[in-house]
Amino acid sequence: MTEKIKINMLSKADSVDGQGVGSAYIEQVRLVKESPLLLVSVNGKPNKKSDIIHIHSVHPQYYFKMNKRRVSVCYVHFLPETLDGSIKLPKPIFWFFKKYIIKMYKKADYIVVVNPVFIEPLKKYGIKEERIKYIPNYVDQSTVHELSLDEKKNLKKKYGLEGDDFIVVGVGQVQTRKGVLDFVETAKKNPNIKFIWCGGFSFKQITSGYKELKEVMDNPPSNVKFLGIIPRENMNEIYNISNLLFLPSYNELFPMCILEAIQIDLPILLRDVDLYEPILFDKYQKGTNNDDFSNIINKLKEDDSFYQEAKEKSKYLKEFYSKESILKIWEEFYLSIYNKKKGIKK
Repeated sequence: MTEKIKINMLSKADSVDGQGVGSAYIEQVRLVKESPLLLVSVNGKPNKKSDIIHIHSVHPQYYFKMNKRRVSVCYVHFLPETLDGSIKLPKPIFWFFKKYIIKMYKKADYIVVVNPVFIEPLKKYGIKEERIKYIPNYVDQSTVHELSLDEKKNLKKKYGLEGDDFIVVGVGQVQTRKGVLDFVETAKKNPNIKFIWCGGFSFKQITSGYKELKEVMDNPPSNVKFLGIIPRENMNEIYNISNLLFLPSYNELFPMCILEAIQIDLPILLRDVDLYEPILFDKYQKGTNNDDFSNIINKLKEDDSFYQEAKEKSKYLKEFYSKESILKIWEEFYLSIYNKKKGIKK
């Protein structure tokens, strides 16, 4: 094959600050642009005549761009059920929005999921399995990288922290489903440990649980800091001053903050839910309630050998989700659907 496959990425995923969806979109586009097999444009610029359109947002304008002239791919960053606990809308509008999402996924020729656990729910919505492709999220190692001890020391001062603090970081939009209240309750059990949360109300008052969460953010315990939405280019600083990524979320697909944290072998503590096992292979710490979380955090703080084991698990994940392996999956996927459209045998 001498001609490159022309792919037009369509997205508004980076139009709202503090969303993992936006980070995933940026990383995926940056990754596939490195392929010698692909010619990638974004939102029709500079190349309007594409072989494949890859849709990253469920915006209505992209729904009408899907037609039989070219192959359409839709990225599944969320399912209707994962919206519960994220945003709060009037019931009729919420019902219509959920229906629309599935209608859009069904219209695409192919859909890509970032977690294989969501293949079965999509099949129940009537989407054939041969149209579903699992490709995990990816983070370039240049996005998050290890800083020197002096740099870390200065950064702790910048964020109002002490040099010997054990720091637990949570990352994500402030929403009910993210487990922010559990993050704070766990912090209350450990007044000698500092907890910081990076993220805010990306969807403002329509955020699920807004009133209660706003009260907690405005009046946090003395050992908790809500830093608000941190520009992605500054998140490297946050990971480097932290000792642990703690995400007590109840529902996710494939959080970008996990892929970011493992770039510097940062230990990961998550809620024990089924969705993580297919993508993280038990290479993380897990608990089911705030007492579990508290006990694990304390053990990581006090037991150096246990902490080093946790770092090794993150190192394994970093190597597994390498640039070379994920790029190869994307190349093979785009090539196969392009050839199928053209009637070219493998």
